[in-house]
Amino acid sequence: METGSYETLLVRVDDGVATITINRPEKRNALNAAVRRELVEALDALKAGGDVRVLILTGAGEKAFVAGADVAEFAERTPLEQRAVMAGRSAIEELAAFPWPTIAMINGYALGGGCELALACDIRVAARSARLGQPEIKLGLIPGAGGTQRLPRLVGLGAAMRLVLTGEPIDAEEAARIGLVDLVVDDAELAERTQELARKIAGHSPVALRLAKDALRSSLETPLNAGLRHERELFITAFASEDGREGVRAFVEKRAPRFSGR
Repeated sequence: METGSYETLLVRVDDGVATITINRPEKRNALNAAVRRELVEALDALKAGGDVRVLILTGAGEKAFVAGADVAEFAERTPLEQRAVMAGRSAIEELAAFPWPTIAMINGYALGGGCELALACDIRVAARSARLGQPEIKLGLIPGAGGTQRLPRLVGLGAAMRLVLTGEPIDAEEAARIGLVDLVVDDAELAERTQELARKIAGHSPVALRLAKDALRSSLETPLNAGLRHERELFITAFASEDGREGVRAFVEKRAPRFSGR
């Protein structure tokens, strides 16, 4: 089912799985102001809708997930204008904060801001032909939307240094080897395998999904002892929920659980 009307996005929700497709294939889905604004709007709408359990983000066409920022758009900005733009709500940060699990379905080039979008997702599934990288250094710039912060947390400092300081992209197989992507599949199977993964996740308790994501994300920023305390509190929250009680009963009664999201 298609939802909303957007200039640069296609948005569908089917059985709890939302799919946002950045729809600028003629520009290799480059991030411009309209894409960024509409991504924030679409994420807000999906959060408010109440029927989403998993979000897939991808790009239209076969050449690019997102090939980076639309450089022509910011080439003439002054530093103060660029600061003002970056001070507003960030589509990438809104994606990172989305309450439900998110999957980047990487179908081609994911460079610069495109790589940073993928980094903001919880799981990354890449087509075998995909290429990922942070080429900002070639423009005399550095990543500005998480590339210097999320990337080393994911792949380690050395691999992040190599990607950022050389600006050279890597293929999907190497991205998987260093932990930048979680699953590499044949191009023809990308949509099917990603949907299969999303449906598997969406079948679990909505309460548990949100709490598990909260606990896992917080582990990146929280000292171990504080993280363990936070995990215990979230476990008790899940244990006290109707879904938690239903899941335990279903296991004991040897039947499939019927989760309500409460």
